[in-house]
Amino acid sequence: MTRFCIITDEERHVKMAIVDRNVTPLLSVNDPQLMVAMPKGLTAATGMDALTHAIEAYVSTAANPITDACAIKAMELISQNLRQAVSDGKDLTARENMAYAQFLAGMAFNNASLGFVHAMAHQLGGFYDLPHGVCNAVLLPHVQTFNAHVCAARLTDVAHALGADVRGLSPEEGAQAAIAAIRTLAKDVEIPAGLRDLGAKLDDIPILATNALKDACGFTNPRKADQGQIEEIFRNAF
Repeated sequence: MTRFCIITDEERHVKMAIVDRNVTPLLSVNDPQLMVAMPKGLTAATGMDALTHAIEAYVSTAANPITDACAIKAMELISQNLRQAVSDGKDLTARENMAYAQFLAGMAFNNASLGFVHAMAHQLGGFYDLPHGVCNAVLLPHVQTFNAHVCAARLTDVAHALGADVRGLSPEEGAQAAIAAIRTLAKDVEIPAGLRDLGAKLDDIPILATNALKDACGFTNPRKADQGQIEEIFRNAF
């Protein structure tokens, strides 16, 4: 139920975001019984995609109390249910909770937009024809490491939503706890460790970064970046 859609230009190998209320569907059917046959890898990738939606919306420059509430609840549900949904795809409770989580995360980013994770992941998907959710999952901790300089307190909230004990932690320590929790969840659902494992090439980073800076999803990232900084994030994700 979002106003976002993605078009892939197969000749230029670029994914482009279209954001317009006129593409918002009138009806969305979220039936966990239709999801039980999803392979483990697809369950993991789409679950981490939903987590990325929630986290990017929460740290977005366009966040507000309504999107915050949706994003935090989505993070909690994903932290509590994604591992089980991947482990046992027939667990309807886990599937239903993940369906609620992805819908809530969608409501959050539909209004608060996203950030550099999506702006960069779109380039990887378009250039190499890679799964979007996997690209998001690999990039998410690296982009939040970059963002932590300006939104450590918000990332501490993320850590708490993901189940970390943040009592007594400074905002900077809380941000690191969030990044650690993201990495742990990704590892637990068997997301590849880095872009090298996905077949990406270091030589392609300059063009990937150039295109990422043109992606509309990056406009609401909490910390601005130039070409060199985006290239560095890509390199760190290898």
